[in-house]
Amino acid sequence: MSAIDCLAEGRRVVIRAYTPADAEEFTTRARESRGVHSPWLFPPEDPRAYATYAGRLIDDPTKAGFLVCERERDGEREGEREPDRGRDREAGGSGAGGGIAGFININNIVRGGFCCGALGYGAFAHAVGRGLMSEGLALVLRYAFGPLGLHRLEANIQPGNKGSLALVRRAGFRLEGFSPDFLFIDGAWRDHERWAITAEMQVGQVIGS
Repeated sequence: MSAIDCLAEGRRVVIRAYTPADAEEFTTRARESRGVHSPWLFPPEDPRAYATYAGRLIDDPTKAGFLVCERERDGEREGEREPDRGRDREAGGSGAGGGIAGFININNIVRGGFCCGALGYGAFAHAVGRGLMSEGLALVLRYAFGPLGLHRLEANIQPGNKGSLALVRRAGFRLEGFSPDFLFIDGAWRDHERWAITAEMQVGQVIGS
């Protein structure tokens, strides 16, 4: 993966921007992951919906979208890949780096005295339980509080979404409150817990790790 494509890299994953060429792989993974995502989120499952979804993340200055992709190991041979890696390479995508493990988006970015954004994210089924999203979120936090110049990120999470709650806890977010009937999702107004992290908290966590 070139330095232009890769926004940040860790031991097992990199983060990069969405591209139109990711449509086939992303939508294939989304369809495979319905059981993981429902009833919490509904990523695009067909190319037309993906084009609209990714286009907003690419073009809208109040949004920033990141694909969490597995790194290709140096010298890795076909027979040494994990079972899903071959399918990742065949499913489509930009052809740079490994397959897409998940996505992390920053929405509703407000500058000025607020300097804040709202997180939305999801892991694809083949990546669940492998720690890839935790590593990807750490990279996004460093990017958001570095090159993007944000001060604060918020994550609004339904109380029953245990996986999502565990992800932000591991990343060092703090629970700031509870909002009844906060967002309209899947035909109803849903309660949400409000979690947040600031640049100072993230730096302190890195120093203490």
